[in-house]
Amino acid sequence: MEQASEPKPPTGGGKRRGRGSKQIRRVAIEDRVLTAEVPAGSRFKGHESFLIQDLVVRPVAIRYRRERWVTPDGRTVVAPLPPGIDGHFGPELRRFVLAQYHQGQVTVPRLVALLEAIGIEVSKRQVVRLLIGRQGRFLDEAREVLRAGLETAAWVTVDDTGARHKAANGFCTQIGNEHFTWFGTTGSKSRLNFLELLRAGHADYVINTEALAYMRGRSLAGWVIRLLAEHDDKRFADRAAWLAHLRRLGIAGLDVTPDPVKIATEGALWGSIKAHGFLKDTVIVSDDAGQFDVGRHALCWVHSERLVHKLDAFTDRHRAAQQLVRSLIWWLYRDLKAYCRDPTPQRESALRARFDWIFQRRTGFDILDRLLARLHANKPELLMVLERPEIPLHTNGSENDIRCHVTRRKISAGTRSDPGRDCRDAFLGLAKTCAKLGISFWDYLGARLSADTNVPFLPDLVRRCSAQA
Repeated sequence: MEQASEPKPPTGGGKRRGRGSKQIRRVAIEDRVLTAEVPAGSRFKGHESFLIQDLVVRPVAIRYRRERWVTPDGRTVVAPLPPGIDGHFGPELRRFVLAQYHQGQVTVPRLVALLEAIGIEVSKRQVVRLLIGRQGRFLDEAREVLRAGLETAAWVTVDDTGARHKAANGFCTQIGNEHFTWFGTTGSKSRLNFLELLRAGHADYVINTEALAYMRGRSLAGWVIRLLAEHDDKRFADRAAWLAHLRRLGIAGLDVTPDPVKIATEGALWGSIKAHGFLKDTVIVSDDAGQFDVGRHALCWVHSERLVHKLDAFTDRHRAAQQLVRSLIWWLYRDLKAYCRDPTPQRESALRARFDWIFQRRTGFDILDRLLARLHANKPELLMVLERPEIPLHTNGSENDIRCHVTRRKISAGTRSDPGRDCRDAFLGLAKTCAKLGISFWDYLGARLSADTNVPFLPDLVRRCSAQA
């Protein structure tokens, strides 16, 4: 739908544009002069350049001979190892393993076979340790990337997909925009789980104005809200402390609908999100999955139109009605894209009126009419772009981001340990974030593993890009 609504480029008449000059980036060019055998009396006419690119892959084993000294007071002093040496595998080998596995999507057995073919003596267990062992700095940076994004983003798109962990079905949730990407795998895809992910690593529960407003919006009983609002305790360190508080107030034992414990917990999580400065005025764009309907929420037009596209029509009249509605939706979609480029109050009013005209029509195709009424009920979320022209009309960004996780799932199934799951999510998110920020993931890994500062801290770049947007 996004591509179909783009204007087609003009065809014919123009010359075919070439690829342009090829530049070698980030590689120092080494000059080698080649001599030629020529007959006597020949004249030298300079050099003719011929540029090639090559790659040198060879095993290196380094034995560090560290000086040992005994001081006059009896202490033993050993010369320190160079920066970046962490264990018995060097930073370049660790960099190669991480890049091949996470960016190249190579499986562990094939990675072991490749390293052995090159000449590296390594076992499968050692490769797994290189992938998940002592990666705390990367996990911390991935978490800080999420926090920076939630603090500064005007909008984020979200999506989820299936993920196996410890031989059980789970779900991987993606959160991101044009500056960052973050993945988190859990065993649930509920709204409660999504709110926990939006806390970005914080574990507290907070009762504040935003939390109470959330509870009212979810129809929690008024007397329960008053109990929580009037109590002196407003912040709880973890889930155990929060549930103990609900039991003391007598809320945990209530058997009513909606579940007061669930709604109150969701509200306290939302209060924690706001207390930490996340999602200040951020719009969450989703595919209409119920768990993502929190805060300022917008819907993806591509997923909405897909509902009309997937309807089964069995008569010519029904097929004609279906195609007419689809063409009207595409027409409105194109004009919404034009509005985002040049928003005016007059165009806003016209687009709102046209939305009603399209989605309140009666076609005689009962299933289609019910679907149109359902979509019309989502008018505030579908037309959020009229209030916030900077947000996207679709979640294509999330769909593209999450493909790398789907590929990883297809070639390697699931994860078996919590560190393995966390490292997989963190490195996939960091690789996507580097791509969005225009940073080579290879350079990023090299800078972090060798303690180099040439690649800035990614959360700082995310904040800077969001401020400039």
